Amino acid sequence: MILNDLCKSLEELAPLSLQENYDNSGLLIGDRNKIISKALVCLEVTEDVFSEAMDENADVIITHHPLIFRSLKKFTGSNAVERIVEKALKKDIAIYAIHTNLDNVFLGVNQVLASQLRLSRLQILLPKPATLKKLAVYVPIDYSENLSNKLFEAGCGAIGNYDSCSFQLEGKGYFRALEGSKPFVGEKNQIHLEQEVKIELVFAAYLQSNIIKALRENHPYEEPAFDIYALENESPTIGAGMIGYLENPMNEEDFLNFVKKQTATKCIRYSSGAGDKIQKIALCGGSGSFLISEAKRANADAFITADVKYHDFFEGENQMLIADIGHYESEQFTKQLLVDYLNKKFPNFAVQNSGRNTNVVKYL
Repeated sequence: MILNDLCKSLEELAPLSLQENYDNSGLLIGDRNKIISKALVCLEVTEDVFSEAMDENADVIITHHPLIFRSLKKFTGSNAVERIVEKALKKDIAIYAIHTNLDNVFLGVNQVLASQLRLSRLQILLPKPATLKKLAVYVPIDYSENLSNKLFEAGCGAIGNYDSCSFQLEGKGYFRALEGSKPFVGEKNQIHLEQEVKIELVFAAYLQSNIIKALRENHPYEEPAFDIYALENESPTIGAGMIGYLENPMNEEDFLNFVKKQTATKCIRYSSGAGDKIQKIALCGGSGSFLISEAKRANADAFITADVKYHDFFEGENQMLIADIGHYESEQFTKQLLVDYLNKKFPNFAVQNSGRNTNVVKYL
């Protein structure tokens, strides 16, 4: 398989445009035209993980956390990152990172953690702004159905639990074809009136290039008329954190023991909530303290995340339990998510879950 095919598939799951501006997701090392035969999936690219990749004859490493996060100004082998980059270049092993873009999609880091905790009725906790656009395109009536279907296939018209959504309005299109044109209908240098349909469809902003490509390839006019609008609406499937419900409410002690068991964490740092039964759960894999206020606003009974500072725990104000289960522990299920996704997409391509525990935090 070509590395570019793997990259494109991962970017279908988690588009690079959805990563935060401080992040460095995507192909970090490697030639997109390189032929690959095996991938190793990990949370961190450590020197131990890189040795594992060589032992397993993997020619690409897929990592959640980017190996190269800050700028590299020299390669002297003075730290692990420099040594791994040097080895990767020498051994021709590609490295691909899928970080905050995977945090910000519905079927990503938070969904797999929520699944591990057996939550249902899942929703994004903090939808990401400026992620939706609207397309308005004008097409002859006889070609409207085909164009609509092609735009649906390209990703237009998805709203919540519905797809193939559009609004269509018939009208009259006026235009004059000038010299150098090849009009599909009408005559050059003459005003032409055509019965057309205006089709309006919503789409995820990251799909814009694919949408325009599908439009141009399937519209009968050589110069299709269309408009694209940025929307204030928020997408229900793109954003930070997640919220869901336990099937049955639990008291705080039972809930914390349940979380500890399901995540196999050795330590939970927490602040108590109101003392009521816990059923509505907000969560964020990785560092999620920035979502505490959003979890409270959503009336969550508990918020599960990692890297909570001492003073952040006070924000629960004894109204919402805040539980810090550890950064690694909150993201550990991401590896299997990626393995399962790639096995489904490429059943004849070898994808292996790293057997190395890269959690740098130890508990005494």
